[in-house]
Amino acid sequence: AATDASFAGAAHIVRRKFVINRVTAATMEPRGSIGDYNAAEGRYTIYTTLQRIHGYRAELAQILRVPESRVRVVAGDIGGSFGMKSAIYNEVALVLLASKLVGRPVKWTSTRSEAFLGDAQARDNVTEAELALDREGHFLGLRVKTTAAVGAYPQAGSNAFVANLGTLAGVYRTPAVHADVTAVYTHTNPMRAYRGNGRPEAGYVIERMVDEAAAELGIDAIELRRRNTIPPEAMPFKSGLTFTYDCGEFEKCLDMALELADAAGFKQRRADARRRGKLRGFERAAAGGFEAAEIRFDRSGTVTLVSGSVTQGQGHETVYKQLLCDRLGIHPDQVHYVQGDTEKVAIGEGTGGSRSASLGGSAVHLATEKIVTKAKAIAGRILGADAEEVRFDDGLFSAPRSNRTLTVGEIAKESLNPRNLPEGMDLGLIAGATFACKEQNFPNGCHICELEIDEDTGEVEILRYSVVDDVGTVMNPLLLEGQICGGIAQGVGQVLLEDIRFDAASGQLLTGSFMDYAMPRADTLSAIHCESNPVPTQTNPLGVKGAGEAGNVGALPAVANALVDALSPLGIRHLAMPATPERLWRAIQAARVSDLSGH
Repeated sequence: AATDASFAGAAHIVRRKFVINRVTAATMEPRGSIGDYNAAEGRYTIYTTLQRIHGYRAELAQILRVPESRVRVVAGDIGGSFGMKSAIYNEVALVLLASKLVGRPVKWTSTRSEAFLGDAQARDNVTEAELALDREGHFLGLRVKTTAAVGAYPQAGSNAFVANLGTLAGVYRTPAVHADVTAVYTHTNPMRAYRGNGRPEAGYVIERMVDEAAAELGIDAIELRRRNTIPPEAMPFKSGLTFTYDCGEFEKCLDMALELADAAGFKQRRADARRRGKLRGFERAAAGGFEAAEIRFDRSGTVTLVSGSVTQGQGHETVYKQLLCDRLGIHPDQVHYVQGDTEKVAIGEGTGGSRSASLGGSAVHLATEKIVTKAKAIAGRILGADAEEVRFDDGLFSAPRSNRTLTVGEIAKESLNPRNLPEGMDLGLIAGATFACKEQNFPNGCHICELEIDEDTGEVEILRYSVVDDVGTVMNPLLLEGQICGGIAQGVGQVLLEDIRFDAASGQLLTGSFMDYAMPRADTLSAIHCESNPVPTQTNPLGVKGAGEAGNVGALPAVANALVDALSPLGIRHLAMPATPERLWRAIQAARVSDLSGH
């Protein structure tokens, strides 16, 4: 009703239909599994490339009709997943059954063509959007109707279309938002989460609508965003659709990105490009669970760090070790990192949804603080002081009435002597922790893409890409930049190149290899300039927000809007994804013919 009322009183209504193309993760390492059945123990062991070891163990135990204690899941460093490997696939259970039947380990590895045929896929929806504005360009309401293809089997594909619908509100003060999502079964692969899990599609829709509104109303797109952006003083801000933003400086990210991208010089660069027969565009886009950790010191002072997260290239080992070592004053070489084995990791949810730093990192932080608390109690016994008097600075424990200091390694050795322990304390310097996130946090940022289109060939060249992100506390700038740049590359791939196609009549897959499914290469991108505007969140003790999916969410609308901006002198206001050279060339030729005919 609120949305209907906002449209009834609107001075302007902007309408647009979007087709979001189907894509696949195309991970560097395809899916694979080794099943090993131990007849003497009646136990199954699966070595696999999937990302949720404890969830898989529970599901496999149900499939095999055995207790969870008779199933072991091992996942090492995984060569990419992006959500595609979050599912239990048939082959995982089948290799275990085959191993039991033949009495020896059985290995299966997907070929690339099998991956295109069998991997879960993503995106693939048709969305009709309407944005209502008043005479000054303030957003009044947004209506979105989406028809989403979930594939031939339900799996968890519908989650990608509804779990993050709140992203439709963007960073804007839109009082009323209404979303209608219809899921349809199709003869295609099942759908699952893929980097962003619904956020890139939603971000694409709202940011494209903002640019369309700016064009129709004759308002500069940056100015229109400023008029509607949520200010910092409004935090926490309940959006028009499900989300409550805890913190953020959205307009500051915009200002920083504009400066980083040299927005002031774009007009001259565009004129220079036009003289060279190139169309230059410039655009910008604003864009729960738990985890566990355990720390165990041995007699020598070295430590084992156990995490419930499973890495797929994000650098968990580096960041988690960094958290532990910085707090305890030990060298990373003294730390043995353990992950991805249900025999060694008691509990955990695994990796997904940009949760590893905020949840996994917080669990490591809490476990580390427990180590410090326990070590202070032991140090107090040794140094003749109360635990509250013991100081811990620069890796050393000290007390006011003693000139002796102790390292955490020395305390680890002493912790195995019962005489050094306070009454009721267990032997060993060991601590575990879980962290459950009660409230969501919202990473945000601004992406600006500048590109040129060759009028004669339709080829696109990305010339500059600038991004300012707020992911809260930045724990490791190098790894953060890698995550942002990787996400941008995937977003660029979807806008310009990637497209899963099926023959409508036969259902036959037409893109069964990299001969037909185009992927971005190094020369598809320009240098990516990254800066941070960290606004720490209060939803976890580290103040960190998710980063793994941020690049992908911002890249889709930034690149798509830049394409439309480049084509706007020809009267082209929209282009379907992927914007291949052929599709661009045909659009340019059609615009020229229309111009010559006077239409």
